[in-house]
Amino acid sequence: MDSTRAAAEKSKEAAYRISSLSIDERNEALKAVAAQLVKRKATIVEANRKDLAESERSGLTAPLLKRLKYDEPKIEESVRSIEALIAQEDPIGKVLSRMELDSGLILEKVSCPIGVIGVVFESRPDALVQISTLCVKSGNAVLLKGGSEAKNTNEALSLAIADALVMVDRCFENSVQNLSTREEFRALLQLDGLVDLIIPRGSNELVRSIQASTKIPVLGHAAGICHTYVDSEADLDVAVKVAFDAKCQYPAVCNAMETLLVHEAVAKAFLPRMAEAYRKAGVELRGDQEARNVIQAEPATEEDWSTEYNDLVLSIKVVHDLDQAIDHINRYGSHHTDAIITTSEQKAKTFMDLVDSSSVMWNCSTRFADGYRYGLGAEVGISTNKTHARGPVGLEGLTIYKWKLTGKGHIVADYTGKNAREFTHRKLL
Repeated sequence: MDSTRAAAEKSKEAAYRISSLSIDERNEALKAVAAQLVKRKATIVEANRKDLAESERSGLTAPLLKRLKYDEPKIEESVRSIEALIAQEDPIGKVLSRMELDSGLILEKVSCPIGVIGVVFESRPDALVQISTLCVKSGNAVLLKGGSEAKNTNEALSLAIADALVMVDRCFENSVQNLSTREEFRALLQLDGLVDLIIPRGSNELVRSIQASTKIPVLGHAAGICHTYVDSEADLDVAVKVAFDAKCQYPAVCNAMETLLVHEAVAKAFLPRMAEAYRKAGVELRGDQEARNVIQAEPATEEDWSTEYNDLVLSIKVVHDLDQAIDHINRYGSHHTDAIITTSEQKAKTFMDLVDSSSVMWNCSTRFADGYRYGLGAEVGISTNKTHARGPVGLEGLTIYKWKLTGKGHIVADYTGKNAREFTHRKLL
């Protein structure tokens, strides 16, 4: 579509302009965004009420409705997130390494913005604020496509952000743009000459569809199938507390636990206590035969082990040892976030070394896998990729690097042939 190409071209131009802005100018822009969110609070909340009402009428599920809600407390949370982001150091222009190739010939590896980023996300308007502000701080331009269920909220938010940025500096014009239709985003996926990175935040189907539809690099995760393993040497009081939080604190998100693995040596002591806590919270339990010998639960199917419920549903499996727990996670998990509860440092080390996930945890809830909680300021998403960025992707994940070589008339001819000069290759940083 011509309109999508025009938007992408404007983003490319904006990306070049804002990449040279100072950290003070970028932080001033973030302060302006926070101020506009507060100033337009009533308008944003009213737009969200319309989206919620329309989505309820259309039968949107309870977990998605919860994600869609963007009220005054959510706005206050967004403002706090922006303030934390402002406090982060500048991710741009950092010298990552410095080497002397020869006397007076110095090579530096320096962080820089990626350029133009396309982001598609479902249901969560707060994601629009997080992504936009992270891109501003990291000197990137962004094209956003939210779910149709949040259309009014996203329009109100993107307008507030765009207006705030331009008030600070006209260089920010078109650096944050909102795409309104699915067709526009599909067209964006074909613009590999203009867009540098695609970040999808949503269902497995959404992510896989995008990965199959574009030549542009895609950063993200296709599923959030997270596990907690309660070891034979676990402190069961800690296990009950952590496993409850991992499932119940907010079940509709990608870092919530979906499968609980329990060592057979502690199953009889642990599972009845855990099941009672879950019962009070309204969690539906599905277990293998060994688990159902101890507690009441629906039979777990093979499909349950690879299902992201995003709801108060939990599958439980009793395992014979640590190796079986690790094998199960690596086979059925999504390489997102997995935890072990144990008092054994050696077992924890083995688990954290061998579980192939972007975040691995010891005696704490999987819900900690989050950009804000990791001190990244916020996140554009969580990546299970093994290139460029992995885990919660904050400012650093929105940068790449360039090589800067400074000499004093050096030429390659001097380093070839019979009397060639030798490189020193002396590491300076």
